[in-house]
Parts: sequence; C-alpha cells; structure tokens
Amino acid sequence: MSTSTLARIDEVARWRGDLPRVRLALEAEAAAIARPRIWPDTLGALASTGWRVLRAAAPDAPVALLTAAASAAGLPVAPPAASAGTLERAQRLVRAGGPTYVKLGQFIASARGLLPDAWVDAFGWCRDAAPPLAPGVVAEVVARELGDARGRLAWLDDEPLAAGSIGQAHRGRLDDGTDVVVKVRRPGLRRQVRSDVETLALAAAAAERLHPAAAAANLTGFVELFASLVLQELDLRLEALNLVESAAMFERRGLDHVRVPRPVEGLVTERLLVMDALPGVPYDRAAAEQGPVDGERLLGLAIQGVLQCTLLDGLFHGDLHAGNVLVAPDGDFSLVDFGICGRLDDRRRAALVRYLLGFAASDAAAQVAAMQQFGAVPADAHVGALARELQAELDRLDARADGAVTFDRLGDTLGRLLRVLAANGFTMPKELVLFFKNLLYLSAFAASVAPEADLFAEVTGVLGRIGEEHGDELSALLA
Repeated sequence: MSTSTLARIDEVARWRGDLPRVRLALEAEAAAIARPRIWPDTLGALASTGWRVLRAAAPDAPVALLTAAASAAGLPVAPPAASAGTLERAQRLVRAGGPTYVKLGQFIASARGLLPDAWVDAFGWCRDAAPPLAPGVVAEVVARELGDARGRLAWLDDEPLAAGSIGQAHRGRLDDGTDVVVKVRRPGLRRQVRSDVETLALAAAAAERLHPAAAAANLTGFVELFASLVLQELDLRLEALNLVESAAMFERRGLDHVRVPRPVEGLVTERLLVMDALPGVPYDRAAAEQGPVDGERLLGLAIQGVLQCTLLDGLFHGDLHAGNVLVAPDGDFSLVDFGICGRLDDRRRAALVRYLLGFAASDAAAQVAAMQQFGAVPADAHVGALARELQAELDRLDARADGAVTFDRLGDTLGRLLRVLAANGFTMPKELVLFFKNLLYLSAFAASVAPEADLFAEVTGVLGRIGEEHGDELSALLA
C-alpha cells in the first residue's frame, strides 16, 4: 500500500485528541441507557421488542439470553438449562431481534468452558455471519459518507466479503490500484442499539427481582458492560485509531509476524472505514484451504502476541475469534476487526502481571491481592477466606493428570476460578472480561492448530521469556 494513502500524521493526531473524549461520552451513555427506567422512547422499544418476542414465541428468551451471556462474562449466575426448547426459543429471538441480539449470541458463542457446550454450539453461527444488508444500501452509505472523495474509490464489490452484527465489509480498489476493504456500519443501528439495551435493562431488572441468583450476579451491571462494548464498536473512527495504535505497537515490539490493516487517509468517518486489504483465511480453515500449518509455531506466536501486548503496552485486540485471526499463505498472522480493544493503565497492567505470576504459581493469595489492585475485588472483602477458597480449587486443579492443561481444560480452569471470585464480590471490569475471553480464544486456537499442546506450559513459558527480555520494563512497572 502506498504510504500516500495511509492516514496522515495530522489525521491520527486529531483522532488521538478527540476520540478519548468520545470513549468517555460513550461510557456515560452506556451507563444511562442500561439503567432500568421507563423513558418515553423505551415505550416504543418495549412495543417493538415485545412484538419480536411474541412473534418468536419466546417469552422467556430475553432472560435466558441475558443469563447465558452474563455467565459467559464470568458472572456468578448459573447458565439456563440447555433444554432443546429453551435453546430453540432463544435462537429464534436472536434471529428475530436483530444485530443487538446477534451480539449477545456472539458473547455466548465465545464462552466454551464457561457455558454448556450445547449453548456455545447453538450460537456459533453468530460469530461469523449476520443477515446481509439489502442490495444498494452499502453503495448509498458510501456515497453519502465520502461525498466528494467518492471518486477515490474506483471499484466497490456488490457482494459482501463479510456481514457482521455491527457492519458489513466489501472488497474495493482505490483509484491508484490499491486493494482495500470497505466497512460500513448498518444504517439506523445506533438508535436500534439504544432501544434494545433499554429493553434488556428492564428485562435484567425484572429477572433480579424474581430470581435471587440473578440479583447476586448483577445482570444490570452486565447490560451496562455489554452496552459499553457495543456503543464503542459503532463509531468506526475508534476502530481506525485502534488499528493505527496497534500497528505502531507491533512494529515497536518487533512482532513482524502480525499484520494489521491500515486506515486510508481521508476515508474514515463514524459510519465508514476504508483500510488496506490483508491476505489470509480464518485459522480454522487455513489447513484445508492453504495446506499444512506449523501449529506449534502459530500457537507460540499467538500467545506471545496476546501476553506481550497486554502486559507491556496495555493495548490488546478484544475479540480474537477465528473470523478475526487470519493465517496468511506465508504462515504469518493478519488480524482484523479492531472494533473492540482492551486498554489498561499502568496500575492495571501491573496488577495483571502479578495476577498471571500468581496464576502460573497456583498462588491464590497472590491472585487475590492482584485482583484487589486491579479494582476487581472490593477493598473490604475478606481476602483471607477468599484466598483459602480459591486455593482449594487451585490445589484440585494441580492434581490434573500428568500436570497438563490442554485446550479442553483451560476453559474449565478459568471458569472455576472466575466463579469462585465472582461469588465473593469479583466485579469483572470490562478489560478483565476481554482479557480472560482472549485466553479462552487461545484455547480454541490451540484446539484447531495444536490440539496436543499444553497451554499452561506454553503460557508460563511465554511469561518467562517476556520476563527475561523485558525485565527492566516490568520491574519499573511493578515498583
């Protein structure tokens, strides 16, 4: 890609100056719309959602979906029964409810080990597919958003490359011959998301009144977390900044095995993002479509990338499912869809380092202390009792056969730890939800490319190498 087509320094500087305030405003908006109140526009949302529920013949589906999604985030609520009837009704609601409900389905589909397999499998389709926009809609949005700059896009494929819950991607080509991907936000989505979240907040409040377990799990808190993630995904300028900063981070750290799309100068708005096209296919199809892959190498690189970026820079991709992790023909990675990224300040990075060291050593007291520093365990919690309860779980896990935690055990390991912490006041901040879900994504990655790998050994080995190569940096962080 010609450097003249990349986002200019002044454009990136403007994003860095303006968009942090946008993030804060979206956090405040998420808190407001997740508060269970009857607003005038909520009445219309209730009527609309109520019709979809009735049409789907699923009066219990909203609570079932929320309960499953909250369980997927590690909250201490038992997932709903995986009966055929419950699953069928919940799936009908997701299909009838539209993009917000598909997003809930994606939460569920990414939680193997935290939810019964039947729930994860039932919503697997939500990860990679959503109903495409009607013909002509994308062309209209592109013309409206680009205005006079529309001529720079010499070709736009009518067929979507991918259709997601938030946007739809198409192949394109600039007037200088550069191949690009054009991502367009679904029209009217922002208003629909607000209405749907307000309705989900009321459903969560009702569930908390009726079910003590739902109240203990703080389902309304989960709705706020969910709203925050979705609202930030809606502004494609935030994704563009995530792309620029992630690419700079990978280059600075010498992680040249990872490619990240670059936004195109002057072709980014809140509703549209044009970026260069990258090679590769989803990792779960790489062997079938491109021939044998070096699974152990890929797994090691993936773990290194996730841990190093998180611990040293506090910036990490927050949605590493198979559709967003591509394996290129040369065996390197192409990462796409940076709509969700985790960002950690120095205090939380230090806490996460201490937590992972405690995790590697099966030291419950160290883990609890780190989570207090992170802000996840209340300051007034009885940490001694919590550490003893958690240590009993860790000791049972240490008795595993041959000392190995393969991909099929990592989800169970994290799930049991999160449930112990959550039941004792663990509040699961958004960044922790994203990071722990990345560890679950790594287990799915290992299952696909290196099913015999011992993830526990791989993770602790990478942590050791990071400590050796960046000891001074980590020591300064922990000081």
